[in-house]
Amino acid sequence: MTAGTDGATTDQGATDGLYVYAVARGAPDDLGTGIDGAAVEQVTARGLTAVVHRHGAAPYSGPDDDVRRWVVEHSDVVDRLWQAADAVLPMSFNVIVAGTSDQPARQRLTSWLGEHAERLDARLAQLAGRGELQVEIGIDQHEAAAGDPRADALRAELESRPPGVRRLLTKRLEQLEREATDALADDLYPALRRRLSATAEEVTETRRAHPPAGVVPVLSVALLVPSDGVERVGGELARVRDEEPAARIRFVGPWPPYSFADLAPTT
Repeated sequence: MTAGTDGATTDQGATDGLYVYAVARGAPDDLGTGIDGAAVEQVTARGLTAVVHRHGAAPYSGPDDDVRRWVVEHSDVVDRLWQAADAVLPMSFNVIVAGTSDQPARQRLTSWLGEHAERLDARLAQLAGRGELQVEIGIDQHEAAAGDPRADALRAELESRPPGVRRLLTKRLEQLEREATDALADDLYPALRRRLSATAEEVTETRRAHPPAGVVPVLSVALLVPSDGVERVGGELARVRDEEPAARIRFVGPWPPYSFADLAPTT
């Protein structure tokens, strides 16, 4: 048996289990179906509701296309709950509470909700009316180095050189552009993070996506914002784009606050 999120567990041999989508303060009776059309149910304790489906098998695993579909179906249930509830604590994909010989999965989950009710309820209060935005900022290395005299000189030299030399000069130019853009990204990061932090209630670093070729990543963050705070973030990013034409900005959301669920157990 291996530990899952905050006391939830998975068991390869489990015959009694519950797949957990999210925790909220109550949930509507009809949230549709879950992964692979599974019937969605509720487990309640001390005013909290865990949205689940019965899942006595091993964690979901399979071809990439299947995993992508399962993740979308998981997210759809969480989104529907988020639209209906004032706050939600989403679980990541593949959190399963397994039953044991002494305690069925439903009883284990009920006990967990009761044991952590105060902390979960406090976090739900902090997340009420709030969502998550994902922001990624990178710098196009060709544009960033456009005014560099060394780069300009290499570009001019490329025009008059034979193919073999041009290949070498092109590699040298790419390296120069990358070094200049890396330095610019390092300079920009602290100020950009401060500016984005000023638009949000909480900020956390996220795993960086793979940027397009020729784009050097600067930062990748999740922002927790109230429902009326999205425009403020968008306005700040528009100013960043105006100030730094080489910036490449990805701005998505709002969606449920996955990065701020804060479900790790305390010790």
